[in-house]
Amino acid sequence: MRILSIAALQTAPVARDPAATLERLASRLPAVRDVVPGVNLIVLPEFHLSALPSLLDESADYAEEVAVELPGALSERLGEIAREAGAWLVAGSVHERGADGRIHNTVPVLSPTGELVATYRKIFPWQPHESSVPGDRFVTFEIPDIGRIGLAVCYDGNFPEMFRQLAWLGAEVVIQPTLTTTSDRDAELVLARANAIANQLYVVNLNAAAPTALGRSLIVDPEGLVRVQAAESEELLTDALDLDAVTRVRELGTAHVSRMWEQILRLGPEIELPMYGGASVKPRPGR
Repeated sequence: MRILSIAALQTAPVARDPAATLERLASRLPAVRDVVPGVNLIVLPEFHLSALPSLLDESADYAEEVAVELPGALSERLGEIAREAGAWLVAGSVHERGADGRIHNTVPVLSPTGELVATYRKIFPWQPHESSVPGDRFVTFEIPDIGRIGLAVCYDGNFPEMFRQLAWLGAEVVIQPTLTTTSDRDAELVLARANAIANQLYVVNLNAAAPTALGRSLIVDPEGLVRVQAAESEELLTDALDLDAVTRVRELGTAHVSRMWEQILRLGPEIELPMYGGASVKPRPGR
């Protein structure tokens, strides 16, 4: 069995204090390990380590004030935290200052050895409200002997092309750090389930807790069934994801009847799909 043991922290930052938020994370992870012995992957919400205040209290120049370079001092400290925890760390997202000075909404991923193994820049910022510069590439990473993980952030989930591309790249789980404070949270929950169903993979949609955001994080299985769902306050979501279930559902079908993934791979090369530049593409070998 390929089991991904996950701990997702629906929490809120120390508003406007990235340093305090980072050190509070470091102090809490030993407790997470006590609750979830052998945890493989720890996840944080969108912009958690940038310590965003509430939506109506954020100033226009806040991103400029807290933007960091990756790799840099933050990723070095996160590497230490991941190494101490002995787990992979999807550290939510941060305001990242690129080499050209522009600011992105970026997810850093640290391995259990402390290495910065991936960074994903949000491709679909929440426009016109979010000023981050869009990224230009889809990102996955491999957890040896377990599976391939895809990365998305919040509003990315409103674009089905995002999750379909990650699935084509071999993702069996999509980790989606989120920071939603607005009344479309219900729509996001529907989309999380829809993206899981359409691509027959797990979706981990982790929102920040009140008072920063609306919480209601969830983990969805490859058939679109909600395995875990939080309320609005601080909560630790834990689950053991059987990645062999992705293989089973894709081969035998959702509810043992609907094999969408098998069909698109079989018929896709014969169908003109101009939005994808022609015909469909098979996933990475072995996935």
